[in-house]
Amino acid sequence: MRIAYVCADLGVPVFGRKGCSIHVQEVVRELTRRGAQVELFAVQCEGSPPPGLEEVTLHPLSNIPKGNCAAREQAALAMNQELLVKLEQEGPFDLVYERYSLWSFAGMEYASSRGVPGLLEVNAPLIDEQAEHRTLVDRAGAEHVAERAFRAASALVAVSSGVAEYLERYPAARGRVHTIPNGVDPGRFPPDQQPSCPAPAGIFTVGFVGTLKPWHGLTTLIDAFAQFHRCNSNTRLLIVGDGPERHNLEEDLASRGIGRAAHFAGSVAPEQIAGFLVSMDVAVAPYPKLSNFYFSPLKVYEYMAAGLPPVVSRVGQLAELIQHEVNGYFCPPGDAQALTAALMCLRDDPLLRDRLGRAARTTVLREHTWESTVQRLLCLAGFGQALQLPPLASRA
Repeated sequence: MRIAYVCADLGVPVFGRKGCSIHVQEVVRELTRRGAQVELFAVQCEGSPPPGLEEVTLHPLSNIPKGNCAAREQAALAMNQELLVKLEQEGPFDLVYERYSLWSFAGMEYASSRGVPGLLEVNAPLIDEQAEHRTLVDRAGAEHVAERAFRAASALVAVSSGVAEYLERYPAARGRVHTIPNGVDPGRFPPDQQPSCPAPAGIFTVGFVGTLKPWHGLTTLIDAFAQFHRCNSNTRLLIVGDGPERHNLEEDLASRGIGRAAHFAGSVAPEQIAGFLVSMDVAVAPYPKLSNFYFSPLKVYEYMAAGLPPVVSRVGQLAELIQHEVNGYFCPPGDAQALTAALMCLRDDPLLRDRLGRAARTTVLREHTWESTVQRLLCLAGFGQALQLPPLASRA
């Protein structure tokens, strides 16, 4: 089977370390593991392919230089012709799978015109995001592109119920939206994983993994950890990731006199994440209260796969994934006092930590692996049996 995977999003480096990058890599890796020949059409494709993607054929699309926003939008729109030409040159394909981007419709229209399945994965309300957080000059044009892509797709895949609700607002998508959350590769989180950043004996480690941006609730985490550390000096904060908030976070910790109690690991390769996770005792995702929480946070699935008790805000899809005091611990969003209390409770009760961590790992291995995610995608495309893997127990 030949599959064209399309990612024309200027903000998604397909070989990078961002959550969006990992999502692309894991889906492509799982498809190739099943024997499919995947050809990757992408804008941001710098760097070397990660392990498992060395054999994927890459077709780079023209990058768009920074500058005038209106000109960039028109250049991104014009890229549809380039993508269409490349698909026609490299085809035929049995399936076109595209990560929805703001100005791309050629992948889905190519699939529709060739009579092959076209799956459109939608990870966020991109038009609203662009208008609110960046700059969107031609909103009407972006809406028109969305309608074209949604109409041409055989099916639309939403990564969360929040994204699914957003898609159902579009007449072209209505009734054809399927919610398939993110997943995890259990092989990256073996039970015998050794810690990469072990703490001294007797030190309790609170961990966070992710891009250091405001909507991840990191100010709440610092407030909570400061209170926690005052009551328990044998504690450490381990932050894995980088981003625009790092300097502010380091300054905040230093101003409170607890800078030495925190360790910033910086950005690490996906294959290194497991070693940092097993260096933690609990892992947090303290999201603030947002008007529209539509994320399917990869970090939480990874926390759970590593057997950590996740302490998360009760928001959006996390309220569907986590059961309080069953496979994780809930806190109200933005509530540092509640987060402190949760950390105190888990520090004082190692049996509870162990029980929640084991249940968390069981949950994701049973319900949220990339293997099961890709199987559902293939079923949507009508190839449920064509690339079926044997049961795990029978594999070498």
